[in-house]
Amino acid sequence: MPPSYSSILVVTALANIAAAVNNGLAITPPMGWNNWNAFGCDVSENLLLTTSAQIIDLGLRDLGYNYVVLDDCWQNPKGRDKDGKLQPALDKFPNGLKSISNHLHDRNLKFGMYSSAGEMTCARFAGSLDHEIDDAKSFAGWGVDMLKYDSCYHMGRVGTPSVSFNRFKTMADALKATGRNILFNLCNWGEDLVHTWGMSISNSWRITGDIYDSFTRPDDLCGCNTVAPGDVNCVAPGTHCSVLFILNKVAPFADRSIPGGWSDLDMLEVGQGGMTDEEYKAHFALWAALKSPLFLGNDLRDMPASALTIINNPAIIALSQDPHGRSVTRVRRDTEGVAKDEWGVGETHVWAGHLHNGDEVVILLNAGGKDIEMSVSLAEIFIPYGPGGSAPHNKYDWDIHDLWAHRMSEKTAEQILGAKTSSEKQAVLSKANWYNATEIPYATGLAQEDPRLFGEKIGVARAGGLLKADVKSHAARVFRLRRVAKKGDTFEAKSISRDDVDVEEKEKDEL
Repeated sequence: MPPSYSSILVVTALANIAAAVNNGLAITPPMGWNNWNAFGCDVSENLLLTTSAQIIDLGLRDLGYNYVVLDDCWQNPKGRDKDGKLQPALDKFPNGLKSISNHLHDRNLKFGMYSSAGEMTCARFAGSLDHEIDDAKSFAGWGVDMLKYDSCYHMGRVGTPSVSFNRFKTMADALKATGRNILFNLCNWGEDLVHTWGMSISNSWRITGDIYDSFTRPDDLCGCNTVAPGDVNCVAPGTHCSVLFILNKVAPFADRSIPGGWSDLDMLEVGQGGMTDEEYKAHFALWAALKSPLFLGNDLRDMPASALTIINNPAIIALSQDPHGRSVTRVRRDTEGVAKDEWGVGETHVWAGHLHNGDEVVILLNAGGKDIEMSVSLAEIFIPYGPGGSAPHNKYDWDIHDLWAHRMSEKTAEQILGAKTSSEKQAVLSKANWYNATEIPYATGLAQEDPRLFGEKIGVARAGGLLKADVKSHAARVFRLRRVAKKGDTFEAKSISRDDVDVEEKEKDEL
């Protein structure tokens, strides 16, 4: 079948974007799985191979999760070999690392690995500082497609942007010199203003200390918990950083992400068990809308059905993979009058951002202790296009689409997880008509207005009016706003119902 005109436009647009970035990779935020959150140092060949099978069988590869990343502790504890080269622990990887990459590549998956820009990795194995050329050659020889590059034991080469930049640039240059295109994930936890220079040498850069499985709980191990939200000069970023802490940290520079280079909010905690279903939904949706790389961090071989129905929502993933390649930004944060939760935390956020087809994503986040009604004016949502209600967007009605409305049922997810064979799992996915981004890339599906990417229309926000919604405690409502056309309008409206110029009286002004 010949490609449609819209498909040709999408491919052309992406090709033009690709030409503008440093290595042509990560034109949209990368997606995959990393072992660290669930397994730490308990890594092995068997873990990677069985997990990669699950990624395929559960339909996750065909939603875009295609990187399988081996984190720390893969190295031989004896260190480098007699020639100074890194070597794997053969008790964990008896067939070597090239065998794993071949296995993944044969299944249309990509292989990611880990090292540190220090004399040791964070788990105290051999690091790559001052060994960048040799180690980059090793990674390329093993068929690595992505390198997560940490910052432990940096030998004091930190403290100013230029010092950190040069330390990480050495590996970036070494990877480039191998001739193999390797996605570079820089992980210095936000130190030395990495959000101002990370995009020059990497495809993503971490902006905080390590996440942990909590929505709002402050922890002293997250060394920046006591400073003002958004303070970029905090040192010792640490670990045990909550979802809310990370959101507050990225807010002042959420707009720094661009196609080919993304602010990394750290791996996903969905399915780990420490948060509620609503918290996990909010966590996943915000990471997607903020254009963070989406790396699953749970054990995919032992996953609750509820977790699968979060991470496989194509309407949310489409926010991440939108061709426009721009993050939502926070248009409002309120703390006054918001009920505190059990940790003494209480705040609400409104996040909004533009999408490639003219739609707008709006997320209402309630990080307080009680269920509430939240509202935001269209004038506030569209502030980036003109303050004080001056944006032309305010003159239109906007269809409101709930992006969680068509979440996979737990019954269907349980059938997938409980099926004994790969073919049985695929049969359930096929019967559910679940989205397959391998067959229909997100850019194409959005251009063709595939309804699986747009949620369900639940109402309309009138021109110059308000968007209102009930939001549970520790939850978020996620909406795609679609402009309703006017007669004689020269501004192309994007709405599944755009042929219905006159909005029906029965439609609600608010949710």
